[in-house]
Amino acid sequence: MAGGEVLRQNLPEKLEESPSGANELHVLAVDDSLVDRKVIERLLKISSCKVTVVESGTRALQYLGLDGDKKSSIGFDSVKVNLIMTDYSMPGMTGYDLLKKIKQESSVFREIPVVIMSSENILTRIDRCLEEGAEDFLLKPVKLSDVRRLKDFIMRGEVKEGEKRCCKRSRSEDCSPSSMTHPCDSSLLSSLSSSSVLSPLSPSTLSSKKSRL
Repeated sequence: MAGGEVLRQNLPEKLEESPSGANELHVLAVDDSLVDRKVIERLLKISSCKVTVVESGTRALQYLGLDGDKKSSIGFDSVKVNLIMTDYSMPGMTGYDLLKKIKQESSVFREIPVVIMSSENILTRIDRCLEEGAEDFLLKPVKLSDVRRLKDFIMRGEVKEGEKRCCKRSRSEDCSPSSMTHPCDSSLLSSLSSSSVLSPLSPSTLSSKKSRL
């Protein structure tokens, strides 16, 4: 079956059938290997994630609407992507190329965590991806524990961001002297800010941003 046919069959059905919920995580998985796509899709479904799978970096850009051609876009404006997981070694556009495209050329999607997957333990490759903004680098085969850890990490980040936005709105609405004792004062904001900055903790993570500092 052609890759385009797989994409057309998977995407609309998944987006329509997956029930929406406050704790639902939508993951865009990118891999040129059909076997690896099925594996990561299975793991994400077991972890109660909404999954969209595509077979190339080009298809991923089309889904996100970043290919510059609105006619070829296969994404949905109402769909929010919380995490992008991409293979590193793919023909045409590599996972590293996709990472750069997202982080450097998109103000909308640059904040979305991108996780690189690879079956090769090449330290220079790992460092390059992390320096470019990858959230994590996982060694294949990806395990269920990796997926669940990533989901927990992203969901915690979503909650913290929501708390910070709530505090900012409260501070902007209360400009009286009594606002100095408001529950969302500067010390709490500082605490929220520091607690929301998490780093990859998986044993399968081959390197980390923190280790290079």
